[in-house]
Amino acid sequence: MFENKIILVTGGTGSWGYELVKQLLKKNPKEIRIFSRNENNQVTMKRTFESDPRLTFIIGDVKEQNSVFKACENVDIIFHLAALKHVTVCEEQPYEALKTNVHGTQNVIDGAIANQVKKVIYVSTDKAANPSNFYGFTKSIGEKLAIHANILGANTKFVCIRAGNVLGSNGSVIHIFKKQIKEREKITITHKEMTRFFLNLEDAISLLFKAAEDSKGGEIFVMKMPACHIVDLAEVLAENHNVKEIEMEELGIRPGEKLHEILFSEYESQNTVTYDSNYYVILPFIHIKGLNDHYRKYEQANLTSYKSSDYLMSKEEIKEMLKKGKFIP
Repeated sequence: MFENKIILVTGGTGSWGYELVKQLLKKNPKEIRIFSRNENNQVTMKRTFESDPRLTFIIGDVKEQNSVFKACENVDIIFHLAALKHVTVCEEQPYEALKTNVHGTQNVIDGAIANQVKKVIYVSTDKAANPSNFYGFTKSIGEKLAIHANILGANTKFVCIRAGNVLGSNGSVIHIFKKQIKEREKITITHKEMTRFFLNLEDAISLLFKAAEDSKGGEIFVMKMPACHIVDLAEVLAENHNVKEIEMEELGIRPGEKLHEILFSEYESQNTVTYDSNYYVILPFIHIKGLNDHYRKYEQANLTSYKSSDYLMSKEEIKEMLKKGKFIP
């Protein structure tokens, strides 16, 4: 699917972007355009990939329509990763989140259609399911814009993916906990009952590729992923640093935060099918020609909703997850 293709990655200098580009290069694309607004990150990334001639770095912001349209010229596939992602930042600066996550997504949609891009993969989050914070609301709107774009009569297909927290990504709780353990032997958490979905970067990119390769346009792909108590994650990291009893300071839930996340809601479960042993697919409630017929052979997911509190890993399983991600030896 990717061989000899021109691929655009918005927000491509983040954690997801690095891993995506690394794996895409193995698939022999003609060109990968990395579109982001951070000059220093682009220079660092270029050096990391030893100035691979297939990489083109473009300084730009998804909020700027002209820049997006120019970056989309002759592109075959777009991975739309660019977003403001921190819940607290989006709560405190909602207009900036709106401009990047909603207006920016519309610019990508319009640029893709205008340039007859074949497929766009929109990266969303579990926080878009029944959202409680501004970040979640903007990503939910982004999903709906992308899904609706499939009925505009263009040849471009749009598909979404939803993921939980990616281990080791920029701002990950893993890095925060490890720093606190090393410096203070004390961890700050928001609530001792909090649970979250987790996946590693490699699995996150597998989800992107699955959606890119298998989608028809209009679906939301969801990977089946484990969850854990944040407290258990902190304790496993502390034990790995030979801290038997770690002190924990409870700060309280921040504005917009949930105790537990969901990957699809009770409402969405009505239109969710089990795709295979690793994935669910959420079908849209709007009519997209041929989509429901294509998925008619798949069984409806036997879940009322997909909550992080229902799929908790043991400490041993958390340890194995961290070892797999090379966060502990």
